[in-house]
Amino acid sequence: MQNKEVKYLDWGLQDYQVAWDKQEAIFAETLAIKHNNRVNNTTDPTPNFLVFTEHPHVYTLGKSGHEEYLLLDEEGLKEKNATFYKINRGGDITYHGPGQIVGYPILDLDNFFTDIHLYLRTLEEAIILTLADYGIAAGRYPGYTGVWLDADNEKARKICAMGVRASRWVTMHGFAFNVNADLEYFGNIIPCGIDDKDVTSMERELGRKLDMEEVKGKLRKHIAELFQMEIV
Repeated sequence: MQNKEVKYLDWGLQDYQVAWDKQEAIFAETLAIKHNNRVNNTTDPTPNFLVFTEHPHVYTLGKSGHEEYLLLDEEGLKEKNATFYKINRGGDITYHGPGQIVGYPILDLDNFFTDIHLYLRTLEEAIILTLADYGIAAGRYPGYTGVWLDADNEKARKICAMGVRASRWVTMHGFAFNVNADLEYFGNIIPCGIDDKDVTSMERELGRKLDMEEVKGKLRKHIAELFQMEIV
């Protein structure tokens, strides 16, 4: 039974490990319902969640990533007041911090569409449409995930990184969208393993700080429309 209802949760500024543990718990519960349905031939609906949060300064490394792309040792991390985690998503190293909307859609794609590439492209499209609301023209960079500005020339710069995990069509992890993020922190890594491209934020592009709640509202609306979900 398809369930297009999605519960929206805003966790505010949340420690990375705490948020990861919460995600894992929701993810496991959803998988358990799917397993039960399969074994017992039942049709209990699976829940869907859209989580927005911000994290204190943290670097995360995907399972196929390269630890050498972190350019700080333990002492350097302490000096930057940052932490480091190896995690179970796809993608390489990235940074999360205040002023960044980190989105964790924990969806059963059986309720929407079972196509991971389409899932990623749809999340990218929601970011692209949100940026367009502020007059920022964004798009995709061939061969890479995420959302980029000036992807067709030497000024290419990334404004949103993505890395997801999926099991039995249930998703976790997601995207990191630079709204008012401190871009200096990206200087301590080779972001997503790409050493010849810049990273940017809405604040840098527009020359002013953005209202995070306003941006979240626009982004939530675009995600809901593109996935044809009902956010509750």
